[in-house]
Amino acid sequence: MTRLVSTAKGIGRLEDDGETVAFLDLDATDIGAALQAGIDLTAIATAAVRDRVPTAQAQLIAPLPRPSKIWAVGYAYAGHRTEVGYAGTAEDPVVFLKAPSSVIGTGERIRFPKVAPDEVDYEGELAVVIGRRATDVSEADAYSFVAGFTICNDVSARDVQKGRVPGRAANVTAAKSFDTFTPMGPALATLDEFADPDDLHLRTWVGGELRQDARTSQLIHPVSALVSYLSRQTTLEPGDVIATGTPAGVGHKQGLFLRTGDEVRIEIQGIGTLVNTCA
Repeated sequence: MTRLVSTAKGIGRLEDDGETVAFLDLDATDIGAALQAGIDLTAIATAAVRDRVPTAQAQLIAPLPRPSKIWAVGYAYAGHRTEVGYAGTAEDPVVFLKAPSSVIGTGERIRFPKVAPDEVDYEGELAVVIGRRATDVSEADAYSFVAGFTICNDVSARDVQKGRVPGRAANVTAAKSFDTFTPMGPALATLDEFADPDDLHLRTWVGGELRQDARTSQLIHPVSALVSYLSRQTTLEPGDVIATGTPAGVGHKQGLFLRTGDEVRIEIQGIGTLVNTCA
């Protein structure tokens, strides 16, 4: 499996030992910029190596620091629909947009917005990275437009989402678009070596407590269906991200909102672990 990372010193490739980053001889500053410049993913993954450093010394940033779009999916797992009492009947995916300026990388801090600091929640999710422009594609062809997977934390201010802040109407996009509300990373894993890209183990811990434990095969709308559906809403550009939705185990239904010092750790099989602490 090839796992690519964006760093403060350019694009790197995680070596098989997991403890070394090989810096690649590419002009692009990050994976998103490379994809947006039309550089083929294979060309990125096989570029010449210009240096190697221990992973601990590589300053990782989000694989896609500023995608042109972040589509996200709500009520994506049956277990999550049950825990939040979702009663919708739409057959299509429930989708919304997040602001690209909300993206941070692994190790960066989640900051609580001054206007709504009290009901901030986590959502561990598989994120799909688009590799080439996709417009009106079929489910059968959808995976050919996917560069790979990464991990996303769809952080949410529930009081903004639900309209509980005095003077504000309920607004999903605003609730999920505050600065630092989209931790992403640590790597982009290419699809070629996943035994089954539609069945990956996802787990989320908060402060060391396991909160979410699911498999992506439980998604109501699988990756190919989401790519196809969203390519009929907007053209998907290289480097765009689709956060596929979160399983059961979010904090707000139990009154377990994030607090200063909490560490959120999300692990997905074959991709790695995304870790962020709340400021």
